[in-house]
Amino acid sequence: MSISKQYLTIHDHSRDLSGLKYIYSVISRRAGGLSVGINLNTNNACNWQCIYCEIPNLSRGSPPPIELDILENELRFFLNDIIHGDYMEKNVALENRHLKDIAFSGNGEPTSAEEFPEVISIVEKILSEFNLLHKIKIRLITNGSLMYKASVLQSITMLEKINGEVWFKVDSALEESIEIINQINLKPKQILERLQACAQNCPTFIQTCIFTIDGKEPDQKSIDAYINLVKEVKTTIKGVHIYGLARPSLQPQANRIGRINLDVLENFAKELLKLGIPTTVSY
Repeated sequence: MSISKQYLTIHDHSRDLSGLKYIYSVISRRAGGLSVGINLNTNNACNWQCIYCEIPNLSRGSPPPIELDILENELRFFLNDIIHGDYMEKNVALENRHLKDIAFSGNGEPTSAEEFPEVISIVEKILSEFNLLHKIKIRLITNGSLMYKASVLQSITMLEKINGEVWFKVDSALEESIEIINQINLKPKQILERLQACAQNCPTFIQTCIFTIDGKEPDQKSIDAYINLVKEVKTTIKGVHIYGLARPSLQPQANRIGRINLDVLENFAKELLKLGIPTTVSY
């Protein structure tokens, strides 16, 4: 196995740069440095199809069976090169040379993999080998769609025990907007129920991508609905991550969306901060 020498930036989150099947790395705006990603959806299949998604050839579906031995070997190899090798020096700018987390993200919804619990156990084992357990975060970046399933919630509990946290996607609190943005039929009540179930099992942050659609910013109705939804869980969640587009969408509707002004993101944050909800903005 070999790792590419291509320089990492926040503008390219390609899973192919590492040359590995399941493990890759990115510079994460929200994490604030180098993030080691675990991609369980190697077939580019997801149960959602968000309008801003940067995954090429995205299809609806679930991941293929995970080859756990390959994943374990790749993660061990990759961490060894980061910690004991010259990976940082070759691939990461000086200001980002901090290993911030192991992140379940990748090319689809990670919790749709049947082997998700086993993968968490592998991460725990390897972080122990490198004396990193409880020293870095293990993050699940999820659309939260399966947080009603007992098996998934049990996995989230496992995550919590190894310094894990969840970044739970909420892009809108209006049914009609959810259908446009995430390409699914989902009621705000379902989001709330799944978000609360998740947050009761593991520290949870809401993550929200904000952008223009057909040249229009979110209207007041959308803003009010979103703020009201977050208010419902303000005592349960740990905070909110607001962010704008950093990379181009590779979905058919890409020409409908655009980067929004920073002041719009900051205004969202101000409303949440007034409610006492810790909020960060990434632009």
